[in-house]
Amino acid sequence: MRDVTLLNIFEHHIAQKYLNRSGLSHAVAVSHHAYKLALAQRQNVDFAAKAGLLHDIGHFTWYKNGKWDYDLYRKNDIHPIKGAERAHKLLIRLGENPVSAKTIALAILFHTDSFLPSNDIVRTPLQQIVKWADEKDEEEGGLHHYRKISYERARDSLEKLDKLIDSHLEQESKAE
Repeated sequence: MRDVTLLNIFEHHIAQKYLNRSGLSHAVAVSHHAYKLALAQRQNVDFAAKAGLLHDIGHFTWYKNGKWDYDLYRKNDIHPIKGAERAHKLLIRLGENPVSAKTIALAILFHTDSFLPSNDIVRTPLQQIVKWADEKDEEEGGLHHYRKISYERARDSLEKLDKLIDSHLEQESKAE
């Protein structure tokens, strides 16, 4: 039994605020990609899906003269740092195990190289999965953040993913 589900996260008002700001459709898609990649690589599917869902909640919108400025964003953005902090705080507030919350937050922190001074970081398998899942859903110029999905469709999608995760974890525990 998991301490916190994707639906618990999704339905929290703080998650709603930041998921909608950074692109709910993208967050749901990355959560699904991360689950599939973690499953294939025999990593923690629960942690991967949670990190995938929350990976961009640290986004700040960079505008110049009333228009989105992708270059300004790429030059100044530190969303993985802010996102890891927000995700950790939210997960703890929801009752996630503190060690699990830290692992998920670190996967969010290292999901991109955009804030790093160099590209020579060595990631854990979970951190690499979240990076790949994000890249799998990216569109040029950050357009993936502007795709739309209804609240109901996002909720249904995450509810199905929760069931897949629970089923997988149940099978794993039986195999032990």
